[in-house]
Amino acid sequence: MDKIFQDLIEGLHNKYEQLIRMSPLTVDTAPEDTPIGGVYLFSENGRNLYVGRTKRMIRDRLRDHVSTADDCPFAWRLAREWTGRRATYKVKGSRKELLRDPLFKVEYERAKKHIRRMQVRYVGEADPLKQALLEIYVAVVSKAEHNDFDTH
Repeated sequence: MDKIFQDLIEGLHNKYEQLIRMSPLTVDTAPEDTPIGGVYLFSENGRNLYVGRTKRMIRDRLRDHVSTADDCPFAWRLAREWTGRRATYKVKGSRKELLRDPLFKVEYERAKKHIRRMQVRYVGEADPLKQALLEIYVAVVSKAEHNDFDTH
């Protein structure tokens, strides 16, 4: 294996262990002093659901998942699953169109409320390459149900 890549992946498991050992919080109970940059894991009832990453303060990113905005990615995934609506980049099925659908809009808002109650753990990682690899590592090892890394 290339030495540069080997150096990038060397600490992944230790970071994963640090994340898993963390006492879970919720979006609302995340402290003000979360790391700037890192990876987070949403879980519920012992099931690991979604891994994300950010270069911003982790607390701010967690709050983005439950904000009033129309671009909360995990909520979109849940609402699409609950309504059977697949992701599309066409006008039909686009986010704009889905938000005009009263049923989808209700499910999207319900998903954000649901996420707010989930457990969340995180670990700091400022380096963007290590962070990207850590996101993949955590998603794979934790068997996060809503990370597929497929392109759409």
